[in-house]
Amino acid sequence: MKGERLKVKGILFLSIFIFHFSPSHASDIECVGAATQVVQRHDTIFIFRDEIHLRSKIGPIEWYRADGSIYASGCDEIYPEDGCYTAAGSAFCVALYKDVEDLSFTIEPACDNTLLRVTGDLTSVYARACSIDYNALAWNTEAWVDSAANVTTTLKPTILLPALYGPTPITLSYDSEIRDALGLPPASVTVNLPLEDVKAVKMELVALATARENDPAGNNEMDRPTDQHLSPGKSYSGAVEVAFYSNPTPAARFYHWSIYKASELIAQRHDISIRYDFSEPGSYRVVGQVSNEYCTSDSVETVINISESYLRVPNVFTPNGDGHNDEFRVAYRSLREFHCWVYNRWGKLVYQWSDPDKGWDGMIGGRPAAEGAYFYVIRAMGTDAAKNASYVGLKAVYQKRKTNSDASVIGVYQLSGDINLIRGK
Repeated sequence: MKGERLKVKGILFLSIFIFHFSPSHASDIECVGAATQVVQRHDTIFIFRDEIHLRSKIGPIEWYRADGSIYASGCDEIYPEDGCYTAAGSAFCVALYKDVEDLSFTIEPACDNTLLRVTGDLTSVYARACSIDYNALAWNTEAWVDSAANVTTTLKPTILLPALYGPTPITLSYDSEIRDALGLPPASVTVNLPLEDVKAVKMELVALATARENDPAGNNEMDRPTDQHLSPGKSYSGAVEVAFYSNPTPAARFYHWSIYKASELIAQRHDISIRYDFSEPGSYRVVGQVSNEYCTSDSVETVINISESYLRVPNVFTPNGDGHNDEFRVAYRSLREFHCWVYNRWGKLVYQWSDPDKGWDGMIGGRPAAEGAYFYVIRAMGTDAAKNASYVGLKAVYQKRKTNSDASVIGVYQLSGDINLIRGK
């Protein structure tokens, strides 16, 4: 928060000139009283709570200052000042623990990271370990939720955290292990990051299709979207209506969507969520971004594949109630228009329908039709047909893509032939 600081009062830690000794551990020296021992860069450091009191485990010895001068001779216990010493062939430092005076920090949020500026006298003979706890937003498949996060580092004037996407308290704790070993209460500072100071933004793109239910009588539409969640890499029978949700983090203000067919930009939108009807065959790339006055999220994208049209007609059906091939139905995908007429051998129209998902059940006027051959005529338009495509003058063919190179008739179907009705047992 701008200008906000919370402080921990304490006594200034006495600055100690740090010597780097050759690797050795003070195995023959022990602390007396409330103390703990840390090893940094192979140097042993004894930290005391109340007074500095050392004892030799091997009896009376010579105690030397770090500069080589004698500190004490022929004794097994000493009460030295803060500083560095050698004894019994071991080098070590000693210090009386003090809190950090006037510790505080401010928060500088940015698009890619968050900077903590720490103030107070951080000087010590050892590196002060600190832990920063905060809430990071995490996506849980439906919404952004707070997720506990932690960074462990060394207490220093600047500490870098990941970008923060929502408001959160930030707690900086220091010297936790040392203070626990010395029987001291935890030391921490907490500063709140409010929503108005959050800059970073991101989104979680969710695409949900309008699913077409499975028909219990037969699934004659190939590659139909039967689930809201489309499978990556799979092609679907068009048209497919898809809703795209940006699911932005709280600081987002602006939204941008781009829809490409191959490399061609075909649509742009600026709403928090959008819908688009994918009808023409091809591969579509949908790219979303969110932003505010300060930051723009990385692009998030998904791919929608729509199949070319297809139409096949059977030559027989068996309406005997066994649940298998009981209706005269076509197999198809990606059709935008369909009509089928069925005639008896005398040319009388006995049935017609215009939904390719439906079919003829072999009934005429509520009675079972006689077995035998019937004549059908089908006209259909695929979603890949030209907008001005026409049936006029078109010869009956099954699949123009394979039998006719004229682009004007791609996706246009005018079919006729016999369908045999066999009831069987």
